[in-house]
Amino acid sequence: MKHTKTAIYPGTFDPVTYGHIDLIKRAANIFDKVVVAVAHNKSKGVLFSVKERVEMLEDAVKGMDNVVIDDFDGLVVNYAKKMGTNVMIRGLRMISDFEYEFQMALTNRKLAGDIETIFMMPHEDYSYVSSKLIKEAATLGADVGNFIPKKAEAALKKKLSKKRR
Repeated sequence: MKHTKTAIYPGTFDPVTYGHIDLIKRAANIFDKVVVAVAHNKSKGVLFSVKERVEMLEDAVKGMDNVVIDDFDGLVVNYAKKMGTNVMIRGLRMISDFEYEFQMALTNRKLAGDIETIFMMPHEDYSYVSSKLIKEAATLGADVGNFIPKKAEAALKKKLSKKRR
């Protein structure tokens, strides 16, 4: 019998970027199933609701049969256990991400030593792209269509136009 392996890729995805999608595609080529887990994480000051972020991701991964979009609240290690996996994917864009991600991985290891964190780097075309940067640029009127999918771009424009009123 074939052993199937599931990995989760947790994050806020506020909004989803082409860097996120790059990691999802590459993880989907390695693992039998990838669960992209949208964190509720109210402390990060998200622009989009969980439902909106899930919908943007669902649109972005259409056609990737082994990718599932879900959401979770609470500790990511508890969510991983609930999903029956011991593999978590985290993205590293620049060296500046490393300290935070390393600290989080070590904390998660203390909380749940059976869960492994695998770091993946996006393609260099997306190595500088972050959701925060995209939101800031869009707020200042930049065209962000080269960084995020069309549905996410439309949702971002709509959300920002409401904030300006």
